[in-house]
Amino acid sequence: MKKVIKIEVDCAVCAQKCEEAIKKIEGVESCSINFMTQKMIIQAKDDQFSEILKQAHKAARKIEPDFEMEY
Repeated sequence: MKKVIKIEVDCAVCAQKCEEAIKKIEGVESCSINFMTQKMIIQAKDDQFSEILKQAHKAARKIEPDFEMEY
C-alpha cells in the first residue's frame, strides 16, 4: 500500500533524518519526505500498514519531538 500523509516537521535536515529512520523500519518498502510541501509518501506491506505508521511516527519523534502526522 502506498499513501501520502500530511506531516509537520520543523526543518529540512530533520525531515531527511526522519525519512532515513522510517526507511529502516521492517516492512517499509519506501519513504519520501518533502519538507517544502510537508508531505510524506510511504509504501509498506498492506497487512501491517497501520502498525508501521505508528512505528514511523514514534521513530520520527525520537529525532524531531515536534514531528506530527495525520494518519
